[in-house]
Amino acid sequence: MSSPSFSTIAIVSCGTLSLELNHLKTEGFLDTPQIYYTTPGLHQDIPEMERQLVRLVTKAKEKHGRVIVVYGGKFCYVNVDEPTRLMQTLIQEQGAGVARIDATHCMDMLADEPERNRIAQEVAGGEPVWWMTAGWIKFRKDVFKGWDQGLANENFPKHTGGAIVLDGTGYLDTYMAEDPEGFLEYSDWMGIPIIPYPISLDRFKMLLAAQAEKLLSDGV
Repeated sequence: MSSPSFSTIAIVSCGTLSLELNHLKTEGFLDTPQIYYTTPGLHQDIPEMERQLVRLVTKAKEKHGRVIVVYGGKFCYVNVDEPTRLMQTLIQEQGAGVARIDATHCMDMLADEPERNRIAQEVAGGEPVWWMTAGWIKFRKDVFKGWDQGLANENFPKHTGGAIVLDGTGYLDTYMAEDPEGFLEYSDWMGIPIIPYPISLDRFKMLLAAQAEKLLSDGV
């Protein structure tokens, strides 16, 4: 089954996924006219996320008419001031021609829960795992903005299976070769081993294609 064309659809995404999206554009799968990125790590600053997301979706929609938003749901957008306001609420407010990828967070876009469970069993023997994508490595300063060693110590070491990085572009191989000291320092800061796990981007492609088909069939 051939994938739909993205030639009339813009993408608005969390910057954390820029490695994967740029890779899909380079290889020709994603023939989108433009990809707009928010600053990585804005799940920690919901008001700023909403500002950037609405601004970029508005811009993309005005220019291209159709937009796919590459953001997760309940794990990416937690509005403590308005708990009933969800990511889907935000997307619906943008009107027709805007669709969001059907996934709960960036890790889920690359590997669904059964696949992550299988990987965790294979790599960590079922021990608790801290999941990351390659963007969590590249954009560490944004993703963990404001985290000191104390906060790291509170969160990471209980994941005794380590930090598994889902890597669909080969970024980790390059990073470890070019900056092995930085890789080791990152692992030391977390207090657990960082374990790269190569994956395909097939699930990500499928999720993007599903929303493209939806937008195109809606005739917006």
